[in-house]
Amino acid sequence: MRIVTIVGTEKGAFVCRSKGDRRDWTIEGPIFKGWRVTATARTPGGRYLVATASHVYGPALHASSDLENWRQVERRPAYAEGSDRKLNQIWTLHCTPERHYAGVDVAGLFTSEDDGESWTPVPGLNDHPTRNAWFPGAGGLCAHAVLVDPHRPERIWCGISAVGVWRSDDGGASWQAKNRGVHCVMEDRDTAEIGYCVHGLVHDPDDAGIIYRQDHTGMYRSRDAGDTWERIENGLPSWFGFPVVIDRRTKTLYAFPMQSDEYRMPVGGRFAIYRSRDGGESWEPLVHGLPREPYYAGVLRGGLAVDEADPTGVYAGSTSGDVFVSGDAGETWQRLAVRLPRVLSVAAYVED
Repeated sequence: MRIVTIVGTEKGAFVCRSKGDRRDWTIEGPIFKGWRVTATARTPGGRYLVATASHVYGPALHASSDLENWRQVERRPAYAEGSDRKLNQIWTLHCTPERHYAGVDVAGLFTSEDDGESWTPVPGLNDHPTRNAWFPGAGGLCAHAVLVDPHRPERIWCGISAVGVWRSDDGGASWQAKNRGVHCVMEDRDTAEIGYCVHGLVHDPDDAGIIYRQDHTGMYRSRDAGDTWERIENGLPSWFGFPVVIDRRTKTLYAFPMQSDEYRMPVGGRFAIYRSRDGGESWEPLVHGLPREPYYAGVLRGGLAVDEADPTGVYAGSTSGDVFVSGDAGETWQRLAVRLPRVLSVAAYVED
């Protein structure tokens, strides 16, 4: 067994490889040198997709079967020519056996049914009746989270900042806002469904109706597929943060709280990953091997990841360019011997 971790940064991607013990690492790169690497995915067939963006050349999507030879996808996600919407970057890639999804900025959802070779928009969401009232968060108007029910693939969730969580029960034809119980960031007088700034979104691998949500206003859980939400912050030092991830094998949650939406840095200058083993009922800090000195860089919404090995590997990339790795579900950590540009995205894969 080998572990491959792709770290996307402001100036390219770096491929980190290790054996299953995740102790010794080789670091290759940068690939896509000078480009922002915003999202990574591996398709069910084993092909890698990497999204890049440039202030000069715009967004692009690349494909590879071996992480060495890359080909740019010609028919990447794109708004229609003449549209008043500009596609600035691909925020997330989510691949299922039936269909792949790409969430983008400015906010929209695209799908592919040919393993990422061509993409079509999802008008039910992109042209939703509330669209003209959507407004951006600090990171832009971005569709950055997609969930698909593995048992009912026609049921899809999409998180948009600063709009909220949307759910479709008919394969994307129609969408309903799902934010009841979440504190609204900025209420719209005419459009009550929007104004919720979701940051991170994951669900239970066996019961997709159990969803966890790191929001601008707190950490939440839904037990009814998003119809209602409740706060789950017992043990967290702050309600604010960006990433939340879940280990599919053990259903353990990991998050990185930060000190308020005003300061956006580790609480008390302490870099700590938090873990919940009971579905968000309680949280504990994981710090063994993480910096003991004051640390003031954060972890962005795409900067925290887990692999599917046993025991679970956990990975965190910081805005100061450090990459921290745990090979034992967060009990102990090491900092990789490299200082990268600002980390935007981290994804980890198990290879035989």
